[in-house]
Amino acid sequence: MTVKDQVIIMGGGAAGMLAAIFARRQGADVTILERNSRIGKKILATGNGRCNFTNINADLSCYYGNNPQFAYHALSTFGSKETIDFFEKLGIAHKVEDFGKVFPMSDQASSILDVLLYELTEMGVKIITNAYVKRIRKENNQFWIEVEDGSVFQGERVVLATGGKAMPSTGSDGNGYQLAKSLGHTIIAPFPALVQLKLEGSYFKQIQGVKLVGTAEILAGDKSVAKDRGDILFADYGVSGPPILQISRKAGELLQKKEEAILKLTIMDMMSKEDLTHLISERLKNGSRKTIEFCLVGLINKRLIPVLLKEAGLKDSKCLAGNVSLQEQEQIVNLMMDWRFKVRGTKSWPSAQVTVGGVDTREINPDTMESKLVKGLFFAGELVDIDGLCGGFNLQWAWSSGFIAGQNAAFML
Repeated sequence: MTVKDQVIIMGGGAAGMLAAIFARRQGADVTILERNSRIGKKILATGNGRCNFTNINADLSCYYGNNPQFAYHALSTFGSKETIDFFEKLGIAHKVEDFGKVFPMSDQASSILDVLLYELTEMGVKIITNAYVKRIRKENNQFWIEVEDGSVFQGERVVLATGGKAMPSTGSDGNGYQLAKSLGHTIIAPFPALVQLKLEGSYFKQIQGVKLVGTAEILAGDKSVAKDRGDILFADYGVSGPPILQISRKAGELLQKKEEAILKLTIMDMMSKEDLTHLISERLKNGSRKTIEFCLVGLINKRLIPVLLKEAGLKDSKCLAGNVSLQEQEQIVNLMMDWRFKVRGTKSWPSAQVTVGGVDTREINPDTMESKLVKGLFFAGELVDIDGLCGGFNLQWAWSSGFIAGQNAAFML
C-alpha cells in the first residue's frame, strides 16, 4: 500500500501536532505517522498529569544547546503569549502559577490533548497510528517513507518530529536520529537532562526519603556552573527534587566531557555562616548535657543528623555536646553550608524529562526549520539540539518549532 500526501509529519507529539495543524491551516493535505497506538502520549505525563504547557517567562535565556540563539526566531514568532492565545481559542482556560508556569484551568493534561485531537480531526488531518518508520529516502523531489508493517507513504514535504530519547515508554527511542542521519544530518551526542543525580557515598540508603529545602549547585573545579533552590530529596542512589533536575544538565555536560562534576548542597541557606555558627554554639552550650546528636534535633531532619556528624568528622555522635570542641563545631557549620558530593552519573532515559543534543542546528534554517541539506525536510521539537529548563519551557519549544515547521512546510508547496 502506498499513500501519497503533500506533508507527512513523523511523530504525533506536541511538535508534530502543532506542525500538522498549521500546515493544514495553510491548505496542505497532511498525514501524521505515529508509532504508538495513540498520539500525544507524552503530553499526558507532563506536569505530573496537569500539563505545564508553557511559561510566561520563556525567552532565549531559558534554553540550551550548542547554539541556543538558533531558537530565537521560533520563540519570538510563536512564544508563550501566542501559545496561550492558541489554546484559549481551542477551549483551554489557563492559570499562571509559581515561577510563571502555565496550566489548564482543569488541571488535566488530557484537556490539552483533547482539544488538539479535536482540531486535527475537524480539519481533516489523517492520523496513522502504530506506524513505526523504518526508512526514509528522497527521489525525484518526493520523500518515500517505509513503515514497519510494509506500508509506504509518499510526500512532497516531511516534518521530522519524532522526539529525543527521554521517557522511552512514550515512544521516544531515538529512531529520529537514525532517520536524520540517513538523510545526511549530523547528530550531537544525546544525554539525559532534567533528571536525578547519582552520587558517590555509602550512606544514601540510610537517608533515602529525607527531604529538605536548600540550595544545590554544580561545581566544575571550584566554579559554580549551575544553581537552584527548592525541595531536595535524598534517594538510595543520590538526590532528586526540582532544583536537582534543573541543574542536572550541567552535571551531565561535565560527565560527557569526562570531567569531574561536584554537587554542593547548602542545607541551611536561610542564614549567614556567622549566624549559623552562633546558633550551633548556643544550642550546644544550652544543651551541654545532651548528646550532640540530640542537640541538632529540631534544627535539621533527625535521620540526617548521624550521617552529617560522621561526614563532619565527629567520631562519636553520642558524645555530650559540652565535650564538642570549637573545631568540631566549625566542621559541622561548614558542612551545613557546603556539603559536597561527587556525581557519578545521572539516572537513565526512563527517568529523564528531556534530551540534550540532537540534530545539529547548523544544518537547519532557524527561520523555517527546513534542512539546509535536504530541500523539503523540516525538523521540530526535541529531536533538534535545543533543550530548556524545567517548568513548561520544553513544551514551549515544541509548540514554537512545530508552528514554524508546519507553516513553512505548507507555504513552500
